[in-house]
Amino acid sequence: MPFARLAAATTPTCHIGLGLAAVGRPGYINLGRDRDLPADRTVEAMRERTHDLLDAAYAQGVRYFDAARSYGRSEEFLAGWLRERPDVDDVVVGSKWGYTYTADWSPDAEQHEVKDHGVATYERQRGETDALLGERLDLYQIHSLTPDSPALTDKDLHARLAEAAARGATVGFSTSGPAQADAIRAALAVTVGGEPLFRTVQSTYNALETSAGPALAEAHAAGLTVIVKEGMANGRLAGAQAPAVLRAVAEETALGCDAVALALVLRRPWAGVVLSGAATVGQLGSNLHAAAVDLDDDQVARLGALVEESAAYWAHRGQLPWH
Repeated sequence: MPFARLAAATTPTCHIGLGLAAVGRPGYINLGRDRDLPADRTVEAMRERTHDLLDAAYAQGVRYFDAARSYGRSEEFLAGWLRERPDVDDVVVGSKWGYTYTADWSPDAEQHEVKDHGVATYERQRGETDALLGERLDLYQIHSLTPDSPALTDKDLHARLAEAAARGATVGFSTSGPAQADAIRAALAVTVGGEPLFRTVQSTYNALETSAGPALAEAHAAGLTVIVKEGMANGRLAGAQAPAVLRAVAEETALGCDAVALALVLRRPWAGVVLSGAATVGQLGSNLHAAAVDLDDDQVARLGALVEESAAYWAHRGQLPWH
């Protein structure tokens, strides 16, 4: 598995990755993003921002980069950055298929992405990803698997994914929604030729939404690499938006709320990679301080009081506007 490269790394930040959801397209749901990005969000301006972030992340020890077909031009931006830096050969590159970007570079689009986990979408999007990332792609994930997804039962799709794995790709999945744990456990049961199909899982887990935790621990025990996304709850755990108890703990550590929020996730023994979704180099630097945060038992207990009921958390997320 490509994540063996991360296991061999010694930098404090090797278990923090950079997700490109917030910078691969002009519109996204993260709070405060309207202030974080250039007022003129041209393709070139967003490409430059993405390359700046990738440069800063790599220089500070980050070695996992995460894109998706639905993240606007994230794959294109990442591919261009890799092409311009041929000496960067120690990173792990992941992307996702299953959502099609439909906003046509407009932050005001009525619909930004369309979900389809069928074989035809897989074949089309795999071809699009290959055209951009080629042999640099290490991990290809089903995007936002839910318990009702046909990807859990489609034997034809499973066979094609197994063929990709036999050719050297690592096959994984991501999850979203209040039934993440059910989706994870269902995916763990998927086999081809008696062997587990999936080798990684990427799920939402943070101080507010912890419901996937037990299932992620099971996935880790089964040998999957666990990638955690939305560790800052789309900005709800950063800066002025952060709950009072998180701000208090951050003050005690002399670091930012974002660093504390990510550090809380890094404490989980099953968390292989925790993603930063930074939109600025400054935010990225602050996020990376998570590797230096040492929370004591009292602080962890106080932060534990922040947990929300899962359905309420996802209902709130569903109401976040696209900026």
